[in-house]
Amino acid sequence: MSAAGPPQDGRALRGKRRDAAQSGDPASPDQSAAGSLELLHPAGWAAAKGYANGIAASGRLVFVGGQIGWNTAQQFESDDFVAQARQALANIVAVLAEAGARPEHVTRMTWYVVDKREYLGCAKALGAAYREIMGRHFPAMTAVEVTALMEDAARVEIEATAVIPDLR
Repeated sequence: MSAAGPPQDGRALRGKRRDAAQSGDPASPDQSAAGSLELLHPAGWAAAKGYANGIAASGRLVFVGGQIGWNTAQQFESDDFVAQARQALANIVAVLAEAGARPEHVTRMTWYVVDKREYLGCAKALGAAYREIMGRHFPAMTAVEVTALMEDAARVEIEATAVIPDLR
């Protein structure tokens, strides 16, 4: 989840349309589930690990407001970062389902964390929790350290945008 600069020679950045079934790219969603997405990865850039630099898609847009790690009764069951992230992701999946969307339809996520070191320190466990809930679909992502979240017990808040492909 990092930003890379534009090419030094000022060339325009163009993406490539990829069919997930052919790409072998871990950031590519299942073709049958998400339709054709255009992964935006400029030539010459290092491979994105655990996220995509950008995705272009068309279809029905679904905007999921920031989800935190509390349960359906709005109670925190843990103060552990990974447990809260897992629950926040599960909450995102529940909201997506209300629109008929699935994790592979997510095109963008923003993570707000209250402790950058905590986030970076649990990368392996966080990655496993992410794959457990979201599968091996890695949309464009941003992570930002913030001073605090609106709920004092929250360690992470995640918002998402999804695109449900048009059926043809």
